[in-house]
Amino acid sequence: MRLISCIAAALMLAIASPAVAQEWDEHIFVEDGFKVNFPGKPTVENTTWESQYRYKLPARVYRASRGQERYTVTVVDYRGMARMGEERSKACPPGAETCIGTQDGRQGGVLGLGYWKMDVRGAQLFALQRMLQRPGVKLTDATLQFQDVVEGYMVQLSNADESRTFAYITMHENRLYIYEGTSPKGAPEPGIFNNSVGFVDAKGQGIRYTDYYANSIHGLRQHEPPPYRAGGALIGPGGVVR
Repeated sequence: MRLISCIAAALMLAIASPAVAQEWDEHIFVEDGFKVNFPGKPTVENTTWESQYRYKLPARVYRASRGQERYTVTVVDYRGMARMGEERSKACPPGAETCIGTQDGRQGGVLGLGYWKMDVRGAQLFALQRMLQRPGVKLTDATLQFQDVVEGYMVQLSNADESRTFAYITMHENRLYIYEGTSPKGAPEPGIFNNSVGFVDAKGQGIRYTDYYANSIHGLRQHEPPPYRAGGALIGPGGVVR
């Protein structure tokens, strides 16, 4: 009987394993310009993000779980910052440079009116700071990396409950992306999630740049973004390159 039970259990495990693997699937979110693997369809919450310079920005949080594993992607839209900064600068008291943002002598050309450009440049670091302010969190590793050749911070955290969070904080075309995969104590890191991070164009096609993309330079259009490959074509400023 014991042998039969063991065989039955092994058969059940063999049958169940493919089903577990099938829970994972690539999800494409054209509206927010990204793709990632989730274990099942995520829930989506519309929310507000307060930036470093206290701008209220629209954001979405995508959440999914698998047992004790937790997965989230937070997307914050900084694309309206130029307009918001200009509006703020008009309401600043006369001479309030720390509000207006014209100290650079170029009427906001470097800092941005209302310091909006500085807010965009510091968005990734500010997101990391917010992570480190969580109760019981300890930073165990942080490196500069890239996914699809888009610059970002790869971060590892240990949490109060002894779980571990593997995060990627990046920014593309003035949208901030915070990917977080959390594994319980003793479990492997969430590689299926972390290694699937990517960006998509308006057609939902995955993109990959041919050279290094940094939002603080290319998102702010100090230089045009490098060409990228999508749908079998090489695309640069103005359309298909070849």
